[in-house]
Amino acid sequence: MNRSPSREPTLHGDAAARSEARSEAPTGADLARQIVVLSAVVFMIIAAMVGTGFFGGTNVRDLQGGALDADATVLAPATPAFSIWSVVYLLTIGYAVWQALPSQRGRARQRRAGWWIAATAVLNGGWLLAAQFLTLPLTVVAIVLLLVVLGVTLRRLVAQRPESPVDLLLMDGAVGIHLGWVSLATVANITAWLAADVVAPMDADAQQLWGVLVLVVVALVGAAIAFGTDGRIAPALAMAWGLVWIGIARSTGEPHAPAVATTAFIVAAVVLAAAIGLRARALTRARSAGGLAHRPRTLRVSR
Repeated sequence: MNRSPSREPTLHGDAAARSEARSEAPTGADLARQIVVLSAVVFMIIAAMVGTGFFGGTNVRDLQGGALDADATVLAPATPAFSIWSVVYLLTIGYAVWQALPSQRGRARQRRAGWWIAATAVLNGGWLLAAQFLTLPLTVVAIVLLLVVLGVTLRRLVAQRPESPVDLLLMDGAVGIHLGWVSLATVANITAWLAADVVAPMDADAQQLWGVLVLVVVALVGAAIAFGTDGRIAPALAMAWGLVWIGIARSTGEPHAPAVATTAFIVAAVVLAAAIGLRARALTRARSAGGLAHRPRTLRVSR
């Protein structure tokens, strides 16, 4: 009796091949990318200092006739919500330093997303400079561009799994939080522009109605981000953070809008639930696929 085992997959060989593909010999373009990322993040930090009045200028809340302040519209979050920028900046600075290490120079994931992350830093700083020196409509253009580039960046990261906790935190986490917050900030920025320059003044009831309708759109955007990123939690957390502060602002401050506040709290819960549910499904699917890949195949016996 001869046993003829069927060919089993060479799992260790495949893993080795994937590891080699993750990092290749560094090139001049890789060094240029590292320098550009560092330069872009330095520009973003300087622009943030200008935008907050650190160098003696006007704080962003007082720019554009106060259109960007926490009490400008029913969709403006309370001032403490903006502390999330500290998290975005710290993670982005951490990424800039980490990606500049020689060990990161030739990594495929850095090549895939590094230039895009640099672009998000430039556009982030560009929005602050637009708010400081240009017009309200141009701040809308800047933040919409930032939103699009952040979305593309996170999609590129999702397509290639992180290889370490540092990878997950400084790339997926930083971009995800940035995207989630900017998604909500874009809504607030557009609303501020429309209220200041385009739409005729509304009474309180009309403002609440439109605020609720826009928040329904925000819920759809949050669900779409969760779906497009396999339920990444970072964007949902950032969006929920801002939504909760919208709810707090509209229930305790002016303009007082209880319907908007209630809707904001509900949308925050919906966005988080969508991300958690989709993430759980993605992890279950990945575990199932991993189990099938490692399951030994039955030997066929021939006489």
